[in-house]
Amino acid sequence: MTGSRVRSERTRSGAARRHRAWLGAGFGVGFAVPCLFADVLHLPRDLYYGVYLATALGFFVLWARRTGQRLDVMVRRRRRSAVVLGVLVAAVLAAVVVGTEPATPRPEGLALAWAVLWRGVAYGAVDGLLLSAFPILAVFAAAEGSRMRRRRSGTVLIGAAALLASLVMTTVYHLGYRDFRSSMVARPVAADVVWSLPTLVTLNPVGAPIAHAGLHVSAVLHSPGTEVFLPPHR
Repeated sequence: MTGSRVRSERTRSGAARRHRAWLGAGFGVGFAVPCLFADVLHLPRDLYYGVYLATALGFFVLWARRTGQRLDVMVRRRRRSAVVLGVLVAAVLAAVVVGTEPATPRPEGLALAWAVLWRGVAYGAVDGLLLSAFPILAVFAAAEGSRMRRRRSGTVLIGAAALLASLVMTTVYHLGYRDFRSSMVARPVAADVVWSLPTLVTLNPVGAPIAHAGLHVSAVLHSPGTEVFLPPHR
């Protein structure tokens, strides 16, 4: 192996370690924010969502900048497919919510519009960004330039690892809420497989947030009072 190849391999290995470190930090942030601000400090729901949005967005942007991931390139990558898949998965998730969850009372008028925009679109999209887009993109970024990434079978294995990372993120995030420290945590973890697909297939960070926002909007409109959606519930 030539000196340039050795240096290149060391650079790639160092980049992979940085992405894995950021992924581990993401798990910590995903658990700590709901545990501290929802369970310990008991912030009002909409104020808590503001803290969560600022933290999750800030963390994602910081990861991208510190590891050299260009946000404009990521957003343009297969963007039409990402948007179409996101909308289709959002429609599927909305149909599941309406078909399986009981209807509960909801706000009306301006209060409903606010809830759709804040709890549905904003919170839902950022939830999809942290729980799915970030771990999936971090795993693929860690494997960038590797021999495994250049093989189709290797790419499939990396995709499986990326989905597993998203499932772990979804699990630790929901365990941050007292409400989900039971068998109930299985429900969002199972749903993660579905809402992660648009980003997993396209490696575009907008796909999963669109899908997840669709889930939250349908929850706001149909089942805002259940103990499944829109935590914290206490």
